[in-house]
Amino acid sequence: MPSTTPHHTDLKRGLSLRHIRFIALGSAIGTGLFYGSSETIQAAGPAVLIAYIIAGCAVFLVMRALGEMAVRHPVAGSFSQYAGRYLGPRMGFLTGWTFAFEMMIVAIADMTAVSMYMGLWFPDTPGWVWMIAAMLLIGGLNLMRVSVFGEMEFWFTLVKVSTIIAMIAGGLYLIVFGVSTGGYEPGVNHLVDHGGFAPFGVWGIVMSLGIVVFSFGGIETLGVTAGETGDPQRAIPKAVNTVPVRILLFYVLSLGVMLCLFPWDRIGSEGSPFVQVFAGIGIPFAEHLINAVVLTAALSAMNSIFYAASRTMYGLAEQGHAPRGFTNVSRYGVPVWPVAIIMASLIAGLGLFLWIPEQLFLVVASTATFATIFTWSSILLSHHRMRRQMRRDGTPSAGFAFPGWPVLNYVVLGFMALVTVILAFTGPGRTALAVGVVWLLLMLAAYRFLVKDQGHKPIDLPEPAASAGTDRG
Repeated sequence: MPSTTPHHTDLKRGLSLRHIRFIALGSAIGTGLFYGSSETIQAAGPAVLIAYIIAGCAVFLVMRALGEMAVRHPVAGSFSQYAGRYLGPRMGFLTGWTFAFEMMIVAIADMTAVSMYMGLWFPDTPGWVWMIAAMLLIGGLNLMRVSVFGEMEFWFTLVKVSTIIAMIAGGLYLIVFGVSTGGYEPGVNHLVDHGGFAPFGVWGIVMSLGIVVFSFGGIETLGVTAGETGDPQRAIPKAVNTVPVRILLFYVLSLGVMLCLFPWDRIGSEGSPFVQVFAGIGIPFAEHLINAVVLTAALSAMNSIFYAASRTMYGLAEQGHAPRGFTNVSRYGVPVWPVAIIMASLIAGLGLFLWIPEQLFLVVASTATFATIFTWSSILLSHHRMRRQMRRDGTPSAGFAFPGWPVLNYVVLGFMALVTVILAFTGPGRTALAVGVVWLLLMLAAYRFLVKDQGHKPIDLPEPAASAGTDRG
């Protein structure tokens, strides 16, 4: 790839433990919960709770694998760096660009969602006005100090988390005191009264896994923060141990409460399930309240995506897999060219949305699903190769070792393979596989013809300042 000025400035370590926890929460809690959850419920009925628990456990183990690597090698753009080190430069190139591309196209979807949400309050204003406003707002935030970005993401995510907690508390109030909601009497009987707990059997649970895994996509952004965390050996383990569990609890508890309030086949049929709950509690203007929350959720997701994609491209440039100019940072420690590339992709997305809105959303959803599975599998394979090398060389652990290695590593890889097979049984899933294969072929061609000699060489990663034989977590 062509190089720009070889100037290089390190990223600034300005993210606190509070910041990185909420960055991961903000990436993984969004429209997948607020609106997409109704689709998973329709696929599996109340038994969808089992699917979320299974997928949540798999996600936790993926994050433990990523966490151990991030503690050992705290670098920016960690997915591609680890894959490049332990699976080879070509795999590092594929992993990094696939994740960055996923983030950029999902940002396009979030940007268009902002226009739809604002349309409720300003129906006469063209949607492209709000799309540009969202792009400029989030792009501007990501050009500031990383601590400013982290603080804004903290408050964005706090709004979402507070809404989920309020929904759970309000729903439990309705259940305990038997308050009728939308004409239905709440109770745990709703879990079994309408065709049974698993109305579509085991197959329904299995088929919902593809959507459920996509809902958790983005949590791996936590690993990208390692390069800008002041004390990664302390902060990363704490965040990894708490964030996946919190996300799992938020999903399972909120969905469990919903399933006890309404018949599962009515959830989402009359608007957002969250609107149904807040309306049942008696909160006025529930529609406008939830609209404000999902607007914040979309902006929060865009904010995290800008960060994750720009730092991934920074890491790719360090490996010789992107123009060297991508490592140039502003006086605030922000990689300027990657942010500019993301802005350009959003401008292109604006044009594509105005041209082919229906097809664009299908491609976005399909590619994001495939890319999530690909990224998680790359994390697991990289970690497995790292542990094998450490055992062969007699290298002591830097701390925070993956539990049950290598057995659980194989189990989760098997789960990823199962989800990939599941995609082939649905129309959108087959589209995901087709788009994914085409993308990987294009990236392999790009690696073959565009990457210079230094990008084909194995890279060295920084080791922790002091390795300890005692594992934490």
